[in-house]
Amino acid sequence: MNITSKRDSLKKLYSPFGWVLAKTNVSPNTVTLMAIVTGTIAALLYYLGHPVIGAFLLFASGVLDLCDGYVAVNNRKATKFGAVFDWLADKWVDGFVLGAVALKYSSEWVALFVVVASMLHTFIKPVAYAEIGYEERKVGKIKDPLESTGFFGRPETFAVLFISSIVYPFYQKSLTYGIEFIAVMTFLSLMHRVYYLYKRYGKVYEE
Repeated sequence: MNITSKRDSLKKLYSPFGWVLAKTNVSPNTVTLMAIVTGTIAALLYYLGHPVIGAFLLFASGVLDLCDGYVAVNNRKATKFGAVFDWLADKWVDGFVLGAVALKYSSEWVALFVVVASMLHTFIKPVAYAEIGYEERKVGKIKDPLESTGFFGRPETFAVLFISSIVYPFYQKSLTYGIEFIAVMTFLSLMHRVYYLYKRYGKVYEE
């Protein structure tokens, strides 16, 4: 179970922002690009030692990332390219932010570990869907038990980063412990997904 599995329930929290963007008739790919730019600036600010401002820009990037899908569906501008672009945008922001925070506040090895674990934690899903398949797809979103498998994903990562950043001016070890916690929890969550796939699909099959 993770926050991502509750996205339908959480939609009411960000839908007002999506509604405003949809009314401007902006393209969903433009919203995704805005999320990339905002997230990249957040990573730069983290690396330059301004974690509080970086946290709020990262939050803005996350909201924009949620709203691109809202705009695509409500303005009937959803495309297959947009779905792929959204995946890549997420991992671009995650890689830069996690790497920047770890390099600035922890170590090179933690940076390498957390970025690799985060990439694998996400991309195990499209690989599994391509090789194994999925239960169903509704309004551009895949519905499959793997979606709710893994207990520490992107929303949890952003939440820990945001809290650690706000605490940082008062306790400057908060981001060190925060990024290391993210690294460990992301890896354990990845192992949870691997174990789930092994238990369900690990038996030998005939072509």
